[in-house]
Amino acid sequence: MHGAIERPRSDAASGIEVQGVSHSYGSRHGAGVLALDDIALDIRPNEFHALLGPSGCGKSTLLYLIGGFIPIQKGVIRTRSGPVTAPGPERSIVFQNFALFPWKTVLQNVAYGLRKQGMNARQAEARAREFIALVQLTGFEDAYPSQLSGGMQQRAAIARTLAVDPEILLMDEPFGALDAQTRRVMQEELRAIWQRSRKTVVFVTHDVHEAVFLADRISIMSARPGRIQHVIDVDLPKDRGEEILEKPEFLALSERIWRLVREQAVSASRGGH
Repeated sequence: MHGAIERPRSDAASGIEVQGVSHSYGSRHGAGVLALDDIALDIRPNEFHALLGPSGCGKSTLLYLIGGFIPIQKGVIRTRSGPVTAPGPERSIVFQNFALFPWKTVLQNVAYGLRKQGMNARQAEARAREFIALVQLTGFEDAYPSQLSGGMQQRAAIARTLAVDPEILLMDEPFGALDAQTRRVMQEELRAIWQRSRKTVVFVTHDVHEAVFLADRISIMSARPGRIQHVIDVDLPKDRGEEILEKPEFLALSERIWRLVREQAVSASRGGH
């Protein structure tokens, strides 16, 4: 593996501080639907942090606020670079729908952000090839997205995001569109990539087992309006392969978290009260 990719960048590590963040949809004057209510959350540098909760609780909204993709109406979000006011190079996002350019090859897709950063074509191609290898897509450099499976497309999207070397990786249910077997493989791959790169990761999911398998800590959000109800430490070995899924401690923690999430899902079904 390539040492330049694997070396932890603790000197450039960036945590995320969310203070008093609220967000409403549907009105300029704050009379719309309250999606997030007074969110307070500290995400540690180099941490893999999962956001978990019932549908409509504001997980993705919070992620987009951290990314700077929607304006902060109330409160503040800070990274090592300062308050978040817009998208920035220290934060990159991976979406559920892969978001690859269909007219570009895998190599061109992965190199795209590097070229936008001003890297020359030769350097960008060399670096893109390193990250294509990291996500195990060597041999598919000249393939177009339409020629790839869903899992391979998501690998390419992750490679493109990692290649620009963000300090913070934001992931919005990136495996939600994949079949169960591919999803399991991608979870293992992501955990391995994260252990090598040590990015700060914020991962949105509604899958309890996925959150427990991947994360260092899990924030459980309430039914809308979204609040942070619980922050759970995942006290499992750092090296996690498929075998962890059958361990009593994994199953017990998953059950405990499922019960907490279920409470919020039941609340949501009753209108949030």
